[in-house]
Amino acid sequence: MATHWKDSPELFAEILRRHGLDPDAVDDVARAWSAFQEFVQVQIDGIEPAEDDGDGFVVQWGRWSWNDDRPALAFTRQFAVSDEGDRDDEFWQPQRWSVDLELFFADAPAWADLDEMAWTNSMGFDFDPIGHERAAMLTRIATFVETLPQVSAMWRAIPVSSALGLERAD
Repeated sequence: MATHWKDSPELFAEILRRHGLDPDAVDDVARAWSAFQEFVQVQIDGIEPAEDDGDGFVVQWGRWSWNDDRPALAFTRQFAVSDEGDRDDEFWQPQRWSVDLELFFADAPAWADLDEMAWTNSMGFDFDPIGHERAAMLTRIATFVETLPQVSAMWRAIPVSSALGLERAD
């Protein structure tokens, strides 16, 4: 039985705990990444089908105003929610919701120019279906991160704090 999209943050928190992590105090990026890889392979109910970009994910890094411009990594799963709103409304569109695990880091010389990486602050959204195609993309992301010195340094650093949440993305 699949998890309903509204319950997906609790599911991700449970997976993080199975990987030995506190969702509110993640201290190991590699284990968080392993947990995220598991999370994005779980079937979710109440969303649009895969062929309609109903379920995707993105890995992002940078400094954002909403986190006081602290260096951060974000592992995000985004859903196009099909069970909200009035589907009989001629202007109905699926709502976009995201489950985000944000990992925050202390400033360090290794990623001082992280904000200058505007040309590549994410891997972009991927909507490959759950299974081997999605697993292959997750592998490509990890490989790509290793080519970026600032991001790979963050990947090996210990986050100073983290936040897991569900929020509307559109």
